[in-house]
Amino acid sequence: MTRCMRALGFADLPGWDADDHAAAWAAFSVTCPHCPDAISDPRAWFEAHFTPDEIAPGAAHYTGYYEPELLGAMTPSPRYSHPLYAPPPRLAAQLPWHDRARIMADNLLAGHELVWLQSAIEAFLVQVQGSVRVRLAEGGILRLGFAAGNGQPYRSIGAELVNRGAISAAEISSNAICAWCAANPAQVQDLLNHNPSFVFFHPLDLPEDTGPLGAMGAPVTAQRSLAVDPAYVPLGIPVWVDCPGIAPRLMVAQDTGSAIKGAGRGDIFCGTGDVARAQANGLNTTGRMIVLRPRKALP
Repeated sequence: MTRCMRALGFADLPGWDADDHAAAWAAFSVTCPHCPDAISDPRAWFEAHFTPDEIAPGAAHYTGYYEPELLGAMTPSPRYSHPLYAPPPRLAAQLPWHDRARIMADNLLAGHELVWLQSAIEAFLVQVQGSVRVRLAEGGILRLGFAAGNGQPYRSIGAELVNRGAISAAEISSNAICAWCAANPAQVQDLLNHNPSFVFFHPLDLPEDTGPLGAMGAPVTAQRSLAVDPAYVPLGIPVWVDCPGIAPRLMVAQDTGSAIKGAGRGDIFCGTGDVARAQANGLNTTGRMIVLRPRKALP
């Protein structure tokens, strides 16, 4: 855990008394299987077993992510012509693998298609989010989760559009990026190639009411799971999140992301579908990140 910390007490956490500690406990227990099956007072339990330390005081940066819900098909057609892919064989032994431009130009993943979506930017944004629910034209829902990456660095296409002067920094969002792609279809692949990172998927067999799998191999929880940089915040640890756009609350570091790097960097899982997408798109703010450090080994 980073040394850039400031010790606090629970009385120093604005909103701590008003939070739903039972909801935070439910999320925490998903990735802490050795904790008690049930506790009568979650708030008291957290206070007894943890001590709060603020990481990167005054400089925590929060964004949001979500699980897209899209239309798609198991076979290609003029409507559904942009695939998501399974990893190629022996990928782990070949990392870093080819970059996005080479993959697409040479069709290196032919035969590894899992499902077909309606647009290239749609498939790209699913790679950024790392999971998806696809409502199939054939009927039913296919859920896919992150399987692997190509080992190439992540570069923001939003930042690239700002650098090109195509969209202003104040207006950049996934909606603005999609609108630009719709207006400039011949330039879309060139824009996407700016990001050499490429993500592969695998099918998930999960109940409909659970979130996608996070980096700890367990489902993440809307409004309670946080993606972090594990070089600074250990996975599985509770984190008090205080930033504009959501009420202060206790979350759990249960996920990671290729763009989530540095002390105080957090990405809030907002849920599934269009409402979650709207909230995630609106989150890009500075706030406070307070990790709850275990006082000793947990029971």
